[in-house]
Amino acid sequence: MATKPSYRLFDITLARRTQVSASLVRFTFTGPEVSQMATYAPDQRVKLFFPEGGGSLDPLFEIAKLEEHDWYGAYRALPDAQRPSARTYTIRALRPEQAEVDVEFVLHGDNGPASRWAMRARPGDRLAMTAPDANAEGPKLGFEWKPPQNVRRILIIADETALPAAAGILETLDDLPLKPRAEALFEVPRSDDVQPLPQVAKLNWLAREAEPDCQHGELLMRALRDIDLHTEIQALGGTPANTTTSATTNDESDDEDGPLWESATLDDSAPFYAWIAAETKVAMELRRYLVNECGLPKKYVTSMGYWRKDKANG
Repeated sequence: MATKPSYRLFDITLARRTQVSASLVRFTFTGPEVSQMATYAPDQRVKLFFPEGGGSLDPLFEIAKLEEHDWYGAYRALPDAQRPSARTYTIRALRPEQAEVDVEFVLHGDNGPASRWAMRARPGDRLAMTAPDANAEGPKLGFEWKPPQNVRRILIIADETALPAAAGILETLDDLPLKPRAEALFEVPRSDDVQPLPQVAKLNWLAREAEPDCQHGELLMRALRDIDLHTEIQALGGTPANTTTSATTNDESDDEDGPLWESATLDDSAPFYAWIAAETKVAMELRRYLVNECGLPKKYVTSMGYWRKDKANG
């Protein structure tokens, strides 16, 4: 008998919307099977499917019933005219006992299927979501936040698209046994995007509106360079970097079309853990700085490109 897949398709309906900040809105969804949904980490990835131009999600659900062990195959099998747009998001909170799941969207105008939907969404609107199935027999997948149990130093870096995941991460830091020293850098569009978050880490909020000419991610890099990580990393067992050996020793190329997703590979004895999620090139540059210039072993860094500039993402 085939193993039940880890993810499945859920039929969800918008119950309510909550304005979290100037640029971020929380959508609370419900549905008869949301009680069977699971989440395994604060950055648990899901996909949302958006009908466009008055289209319907019924064809997706109908074919998925016939191919319940291959939702993606069912999706790809739909004719172009019937295939809804799909975007990746993070579960902000799941309350299976209430059959509710929260997902937060960045509002950035009428320039993509997700942002168009978010601008106009009203309670009762229907979407489709692929998410972990609590009854699945397969491996737990779709997340990268995997801190070592004995970690002593944590660095979290996020732009607004990764803020929901980063906020969830902050809410779990007290669960770590050694209570590591943690610091977070958050770049957001506006000063009123600052949120009240758990004070379990040193929080650095960086609003682009204060410097209209700065590029996306520039404030993150500036703030990262202001932290004296060279000394810290050496004290925790890192290798001092230098201009002649860092690129080859740490095996970090300057290829801008390189990997968009690099996961840490470490065990519970690792002393340092960096989690980075932002625009693709920004995330790569931040990772490159930590590894090549600061000497942080790359196995201590998880770096994710949540979106790509100049490409339709919303």
